[in-house]
Amino acid sequence: MMAYKFHVKRSSTSHHLITYRVTPHHVRTSLCPASAGPDRLRMASRATPISPKTTTLPTMLTTMLILLLLTTILAPHASADDRRELELVETTTEPGDQLTYHGGAVLHGDIPVSIVWYGNFTADQKSIVLDFIDSLTSKPASSTPSVAQWWSTIYTTYLSNASTAGGATRVLLGAQVADEACSLGRSLTLAQVAQLAAGARPARGALALVLTDADVVVAGFGSVRCGLHGADAGAGYAYAWAGDAARQCPGQCAWPFAAPAYGPPDPKPLGAPNGDVGADGMMVTLASMVAGAVTNPFGDAYYQGEKDAALEACTACTGFYGSGSYPGYAGNVLVDADTGGSYNAVGAGGHKYLLPAIYDPAKPGCSTLV
Repeated sequence: MMAYKFHVKRSSTSHHLITYRVTPHHVRTSLCPASAGPDRLRMASRATPISPKTTTLPTMLTTMLILLLLTTILAPHASADDRRELELVETTTEPGDQLTYHGGAVLHGDIPVSIVWYGNFTADQKSIVLDFIDSLTSKPASSTPSVAQWWSTIYTTYLSNASTAGGATRVLLGAQVADEACSLGRSLTLAQVAQLAAGARPARGALALVLTDADVVVAGFGSVRCGLHGADAGAGYAYAWAGDAARQCPGQCAWPFAAPAYGPPDPKPLGAPNGDVGADGMMVTLASMVAGAVTNPFGDAYYQGEKDAALEACTACTGFYGSGSYPGYAGNVLVDADTGGSYNAVGAGGHKYLLPAIYDPAKPGCSTLV
């Protein structure tokens, strides 16, 4: 993969070199660092898509060059004798910038998945989530491309190469907790999300999902994150959160089923595969967080970059859903002739999903189902 380095040289009595490095691969996603606390959090945010007309690499590079030039001109403590040079150098990706295995544990074997329904979810919304979980390994695919194929890619690319236990990995639907009264209120901190996950009493090696309805506000929702995954390393389980963004931040967290929040609007958002922009957008985020939670549950397995702001199996391919994808364009996906919904995977129960691409370190590149 090619990359670009911005070299800012400042000269007076001594020489300083500041390097800014950006790759076409990295401009697709925005991640935020983990917060402090006893349990390590991995947080991810799907970057708000910008119109394809404004997201070409030369445009991005030009913008960054201007910003960097302004930074050097306005830098504090600069003197009139300082000499600055700004140059763009094409280089290759460094080994440390690859998405690789770092030796930590992944979730494998039987993975019980418990669900906390926080707020009010309709029966149809619950069935969308449950069909996704059941379709990973528990029920045979009803058609292709399937949710099971998506999971198989995660297993063969990541889990099977990291696990020493051997044997197949199965995702098993476990306990469900309905908290319709919102016992912790309708505005949650990240610590409270972890508290809700713990309340489901997940076993060692399990995954707890916390799902919030359209009226529940979670810290940073839509501004810095659309979902997150974390873990209790001592108890040995992982958890993930995703929320319904239909009322709060559809442009940030329900794209491509809603117009992007910034930049020129898309000519027309894609049709939600199950006719529910909030629930279908939540599933995009949930799938990405599930992938991260199983392949990098404790922050020391599969990731790229710094541990506290890393790219993972799906966040490394944010916004990519079909062949021909590029930032701001979801790619060539399937369209249901009857409903107009866009999708790239079918569940065992017949629900359709738009699942994120999975990064394949062997290519390297993003693998899509269609």
